Amino acid sequence: MKTKIYIIPVLVLLFSLNACKKSFLDVVPDNVPTLDNAFTMRNEAIKYLATCYSYLPNDGEPTQNIAYMGGDEFWLDFPSRSINATNWAMARGNQSVVNPLVNYWDGGMFNAIRDCNIFLENVRDLSKVRDMSIDERNRWIGEVEFLKAYYHFLLFRHYGPIPVVDVNLPVNAPIEQTKVKRQPVDSVVNYIVKLLDQAAAKLPNNVMIPATDLGHITKPIALSIKAKVLLYAASPLFNGNKDYTNFKNPDGQLLFNQTVSTDKWKKAANAAKEAIVASETAGIKLYTFPGTTFPLSSTTMREMSIRNAVTEKWNTEIIWGNPNSRTWQLQYSSMAHIDPSFSGNNSVHGTLAPPMKIVEQFYTKNGVPIDEDKTLDFSNKAQLRTGTSSERYYIVENYQTARINFDREPRFYADLGFDGGKWYMESNRSDDNAFSAQLKLGQYGSGLSITVTTYYPKKLVNWKFAFKEGNSNHIEEYPFPMIRLADLYLMYAEALNEADGPSSEVYTYLDKVRERAGLEGVVDSWSKYSVNPGKPGTQLGLQSIIRRERNIEMSFEGSRFWDLRRWKLAAQELNKNITGWDRDQDKDHPELFYRLTNIYTQRFIAPRDYLWPIRENNLLVNPNLVQNPGW
Repeated sequence: MKTKIYIIPVLVLLFSLNACKKSFLDVVPDNVPTLDNAFTMRNEAIKYLATCYSYLPNDGEPTQNIAYMGGDEFWLDFPSRSINATNWAMARGNQSVVNPLVNYWDGGMFNAIRDCNIFLENVRDLSKVRDMSIDERNRWIGEVEFLKAYYHFLLFRHYGPIPVVDVNLPVNAPIEQTKVKRQPVDSVVNYIVKLLDQAAAKLPNNVMIPATDLGHITKPIALSIKAKVLLYAASPLFNGNKDYTNFKNPDGQLLFNQTVSTDKWKKAANAAKEAIVASETAGIKLYTFPGTTFPLSSTTMREMSIRNAVTEKWNTEIIWGNPNSRTWQLQYSSMAHIDPSFSGNNSVHGTLAPPMKIVEQFYTKNGVPIDEDKTLDFSNKAQLRTGTSSERYYIVENYQTARINFDREPRFYADLGFDGGKWYMESNRSDDNAFSAQLKLGQYGSGLSITVTTYYPKKLVNWKFAFKEGNSNHIEEYPFPMIRLADLYLMYAEALNEADGPSSEVYTYLDKVRERAGLEGVVDSWSKYSVNPGKPGTQLGLQSIIRRERNIEMSFEGSRFWDLRRWKLAAQELNKNITGWDRDQDKDHPELFYRLTNIYTQRFIAPRDYLWPIRENNLLVNPNLVQNPGW
């Protein structure tokens, strides 16, 4: 069972592109009568608007979101079960230049840009769609300008330097004009930012009619994505990257600027602050759980504020939610068997498994890394410890679980399901009766195979999920959060620190996120509890803190995959072992269950794997294209 609410109508208009005549990206389809009809009246034009939206990637679907399947934040059984694991081959080091995985170049992105160009050309023409008001016309133009910029950004994030398709070529254009070349990174970024500025000027702060328009692009969305684009442009992958010294077009044009620019960080910081002001002016704020009709402990209230910031539909923190990106499969693949009344219910197969290194990245309860806390010892993370009454909202009282699961920050317990961990759901009513994950063989949670590491991304499961009679379930879907305010706060803190170093302003926005997570400010936490008390006072030290804070706050939302790349840390992180506990052990031998097991050793080749390969056949057809380094 699942609930589906579709806000934006999606009607994909199909245009044929004769690959034998025109082999490239930006040719207007030769079906003018159909296009003329599409822009005669508003009721037809809105279908084309929906077409432009329909290309947005389905990031809430784990099998399609490469940030879920292609990195190190989740692992699966091999061979995989209950989920299409085609894109997981990338995480296993099996990307291909012959038939690339998640191929945006030959997939939908250039088609999307082409359709956006068609829409803009026609709707900007005041002689067409005569029954539209000028305000609505401008708003629609702004939405599609944003989409056009966003599709360019997705290509940029994949491939780096890309062709910019500002206008479509006519169908009778000479073949040589279709053989486009790649533009330098800085030129691509400048084009995307200019288009986003144009869009933001036309867009409202809020959707006009919330009952029907949620998911349409607003000014805060446009400005937030502008900040993200500039953050990427300022990051080490794209800012003076010496790995690409000889990366040039066939005509000798350099595609990566070789000079590191601090000014790029300043632009990113300014853009993030502008987006924050616009978002807060529109009423967007960090989400806090309002509670229920049943009294809950402050511990559970805090946990629900963290969880529901992602899974509560259209909550106050969501800047951009994508209603066309549903989350049924995501929740189905994240859920553990926590209800002992339905231990044999096989309607759900949780398969997405956070590895141990993701478990370790969360802070201690003191808000510092586990290897820095001078008051707590995590040197033996497998050591057995028994949950106490004071810990009962996090860990089952009198239950033995591993040391690594104790004394952790609230986001650890909000984000992760683990053996012995409590898992509060709406149907529990009181949190004294909350479900728990009990996963060793012979326990109710092991009635079906559990995840390969024994951990679950609890954060992604809406609290209204319920196992039901007849081997069924209820999954409360939510629009996938493309960007939320905590993300924007951390982007601002990162860019400001990179531009000017530590400051009260950086601490303020970092601490806003930490406060919602139930932690003290970064300076206080490090001075009280860390073996490196001065770390927040240096630019490099604060850089490390901000990056970890981002990995924690944005965990399981598809951020880590891209952040590791733009920071140039993927070669470091994606060549480590994937590890977890030994799930094949029974309840009578917890000391064997908590035995660290090596599951896989990843392989990431730098600099090759930082950028996607262009399919080799494209290079044969178009000699103006150059392949990404290493491919």
